[in-house]
Amino acid sequence: MCRNYEIFEVLPNGSPQRVAVASGLESAKLKLHDLASRSRNECYAADPRTRQIVVHMNVPPTKRQAVKRVFQISYDEQSGIQRAKLLMSYGYDAVSVISNEPAKFLLSGLLTGSERFDLFIIGHAAPEESRQEIAAWLKVKYPKAKVLALNPPDQQIFSADFNVRQDDPESWLPIVRHQLAKSADSPQPQ
Repeated sequence: MCRNYEIFEVLPNGSPQRVAVASGLESAKLKLHDLASRSRNECYAADPRTRQIVVHMNVPPTKRQAVKRVFQISYDEQSGIQRAKLLMSYGYDAVSVISNEPAKFLLSGLLTGSERFDLFIIGHAAPEESRQEIAAWLKVKYPKAKVLALNPPDQQIFSADFNVRQDDPESWLPIVRHQLAKSADSPQPQ
């Protein structure tokens, strides 16, 4: 099943205007890249059902520096939505994807030197091997970035910087707040 994504351009008055709809992440990437290359305005792609933004482009430097960005790799859509809402309620920009391949696709093929994330979160609802693999990949791609793994009982992701139980936001939110408070010099892609 291919997800649909809406492509928006933020007008100078700050209001978002939907300019396209794309079927699938690759099509959304192409349409967003095309729009961003023709406009100086902020542009983004979002899932119309969940309202989750999956990619931003042309983010103004002042906004980019002011808002801390979290890239979340979820394996359970509802948990990902809940975490993103929680993160946004604290004022963070949460970009969410479902599973490793979309994460790699976005982080490899779309990001430019102006894109940065202050923290990566790996969800709990995937086999340990998949979670280990994405954590190792993130550490190669973003060696200075911090990775927080939300784990089921009796599981840890050894290449993650932080391992906590997934069912307790009170155990991982302090880590998020602390790491994002420290991230004045945000990690850049390598």
